[in-house]
Amino acid sequence: MSGTNASAITGTPTLARLLGLGRPLVMGILNVTPDSFSDGGQFLDPATALARARLMMESGADIIDVGAESTRPYGNAVAVPLADELRRLEPVLPVVAGFGVPVSIDTMKPQVARWALGAGATIANDVWGLQRDPGLAGVVAEYRVPVIVMHNRERADPSLDIMGDIRAFFARSLDIADRAGIGHDNIVLDPGVGFGKTPEQSMTAIARLAELKSFGLPLLVGASRKRFIDTASPSPPDRRLGGSIAAHVLAVLNGAAIIRVHDVAEAVQAMRVLTAIRAKR
Repeated sequence: MSGTNASAITGTPTLARLLGLGRPLVMGILNVTPDSFSDGGQFLDPATALARARLMMESGADIIDVGAESTRPYGNAVAVPLADELRRLEPVLPVVAGFGVPVSIDTMKPQVARWALGAGATIANDVWGLQRDPGLAGVVAEYRVPVIVMHNRERADPSLDIMGDIRAFFARSLDIADRAGIGHDNIVLDPGVGFGKTPEQSMTAIARLAELKSFGLPLLVGASRKRFIDTASPSPPDRRLGGSIAAHVLAVLNGAAIIRVHDVAEAVQAMRVLTAIRAKR
């Protein structure tokens, strides 16, 4: 299947076709990890992970994002060896890909991306925006699949002009994509809420998201259960549903085409109501 968009073979809807529906898309998060910041360990067992994925699909998820290495932004995530990441994915991702909902592979490793795209994933999601491992852009180009390019930093800098930093980061990522042969019609930009940012900078990224529309590319926002919610309304991660929905509604109003969430059913309902109300304008 090298060099082929898997969706053309499986019949899974392409990202372009989903974006053409004219409504916000909901990406459900499936972490098969022991240490993700919000749900680490809950879906490490393959049977539990598959049940979770099926529930997300039945709840209306447009995309399921599967990851096997925690990239939690606040907790010194431990790097996962390649063999362990693949071992966690092997009993889960191919089955989820067979559900008929597009699957994205959340990984920083080219080897994992290649395996996942060969196993049925149709989207690559890189939390380092093609800048951590140069080999990842080549894999994306080879398979001709969409890639989510996320802004990230090693550490937060409160003095930083965060929107300027995001724009400069995306410019570098797009240059890497160009040189690898990734078409702009296969790129989604994610400002990386919570990653390498203070809570205030994360809120700024959502409030000023419309500035990133100048790139002319779809925008994704993943604000689900992030720490900035606790800053505005103190709460543990599993009690941040209301804040997550508020942030995602604002993100869509500011130009987001996709939201990445833990609580799929509630997010789908929020997006349907938002769409219905906007249609009355």
